[in-house]
Amino acid sequence: MEQQQSRDGIGRRRFVTGAMAAAAGAATGPLWGMPGARAAAPALVSAAAGKNVAIFGAGMGGLSAAHELAERGFQVTVYERKALGGKSRSIPVPGTGAGGRKDLPGEHGFRFFPGFYQNLPETMSRIPYGSGTVRDNLVPASLEVIAYKGKELRVPIPGDLGTITPEAIGDYLRTALTALTTVPFTEINFFISKLVTFITSGPRRRLGQWENMGFSDFIKASQMSQQYQDLLVRMFTASLVAAQPDLANTRTMGLMFEALIYSGLGLGPYGPPDMVLNGPSSDVWLTPWIDHLTAMGVQFKLGWTATGFTYSGGRVTGAQVTGPTGAASTVTADHYVAALPVERIRPLLSSAMKTADPALARLDHLQTDWMNGVMIYLKQPRPIAEGHLIYAATPWALTSISQAQFWTTNFPATYGDGTAVDCLSLDLSDWNTPGILFGKTAKQCTRPQIVQEVLAQVRSALPNGAALLPDSIVHSWFVDPAITGEGTSAVANDEPLLINSTSSWSNRPNATTAIPNFYLAADYVRNSINLATMEGGNEAGRMAANAVLDATGSSASRARLYELYLPREFKPIHDSDDIRYLLGLPNRFDLLAPYWPGH
Repeated sequence: MEQQQSRDGIGRRRFVTGAMAAAAGAATGPLWGMPGARAAAPALVSAAAGKNVAIFGAGMGGLSAAHELAERGFQVTVYERKALGGKSRSIPVPGTGAGGRKDLPGEHGFRFFPGFYQNLPETMSRIPYGSGTVRDNLVPASLEVIAYKGKELRVPIPGDLGTITPEAIGDYLRTALTALTTVPFTEINFFISKLVTFITSGPRRRLGQWENMGFSDFIKASQMSQQYQDLLVRMFTASLVAAQPDLANTRTMGLMFEALIYSGLGLGPYGPPDMVLNGPSSDVWLTPWIDHLTAMGVQFKLGWTATGFTYSGGRVTGAQVTGPTGAASTVTADHYVAALPVERIRPLLSSAMKTADPALARLDHLQTDWMNGVMIYLKQPRPIAEGHLIYAATPWALTSISQAQFWTTNFPATYGDGTAVDCLSLDLSDWNTPGILFGKTAKQCTRPQIVQEVLAQVRSALPNGAALLPDSIVHSWFVDPAITGEGTSAVANDEPLLINSTSSWSNRPNATTAIPNFYLAADYVRNSINLATMEGGNEAGRMAANAVLDATGSSASRARLYELYLPREFKPIHDSDDIRYLLGLPNRFDLLAPYWPGH
């Protein structure tokens, strides 16, 4: 990982007493708009000393759990097979740096920090960076621009909503979505009516009805125009969260729409709808975080792969690992935290462990899909949009961001050979649909074909796209190395993404398992955001840390868990809808083709 200099507080442990934390105003919410503010660490409690925790996986869940436990005096060792930071890390292009410059910067996928993230920004506010924290490295961006079949569409974000009512939210959505002029107005109204239906649904209906209904069915995608399917269905599901609308459940998609709406309106504790980092993820976030954890005593074992757990007497008694040389050994600890992706934890769970906790057996029913990055380096700056840009109706569900405009460093002076001045960082979210250039899916294409196809789709979506992004300004490109065997029948993805399919909540476990010293800390754990995100991984890590604290009887403060915002004005509406749901009645605001429970 690339190193970042001039950090404050690195190399010394920070001890904060309860009184000091109170005096400093320990964080009670995300620190939006407070540059340099640093959330106080919880008090270290001596009763927790000597408790040994082994964490397997150094992605978002593992690092978050390590952070919470280290601040509370636990002895933490993190074992990671591949790279610290997991899917959130930077992936520089090997061998591209020249003249003292760093290698060209790359990512598994560009970083997107929606305003409704709360747990992760609070953690970032406790990671020293210069005279402030890494939280200060988040800067606002735009989430308004859509490229669609050679046109640029802008979705305006209206100002103050005024009184918060279902009708007012409907009017807000109508103002925003009518900018998508190619969608028939009657279909926009239908879509809005269904969003208002979800927003006014109580928790019982959300979990009992919408969790079990596909989002495509909820908004009747198959009965609507192609424009409706392109701009109101697939754009938000496939492009933003790599979910297929016929697989994703309504509860997950509804929560994301709801959170984006409230963030856009500036409601509750939310920040700007779209935030990005002002440099490569590892430089301005992850490396400072790992250094901070190391200073607190966390040990990192890189190149160590978990291969199984020993279960005896109702507890985990050891974890089998292979080291960097391939030699096998056993890790023993008081507590074991599995912060591994779902596809990697499943083969490690013995039948005895699944019998002890049937929730572990249900992990076999969870689904994954692909969402990976493609970086195109340019010889001329191309800040196509002042933030994230969605290429609607592209077969591969592309989104991008032009990085250099947000970074504090001089791009050509810092990276590569000095002739690349920008990075168009793209997420490729659909690897299963044939493209427009070769008629192949992304999985069937070679790496050069993937890049050619991506450029063709971007150019087809942008106004005057061929002139805006000619081949002559393409310096080089980089496809996520997690993709292997591309263009062959052996194509594989080493880092896929969890997909929230219908009824998948019932197959997702809690961070605490029925095995008293075994915990889970990954984004498939049940969490409030209910989506495979950095925020979900961070929340899962907090929950796993709290479970360890509970198991040890520690008197240390528990890691705070932030929930998605709901207007208190809507509580009577939600309570009333729960009663209607129990009575078998549809939501009161579901007026156009209403859905009855159980139908």
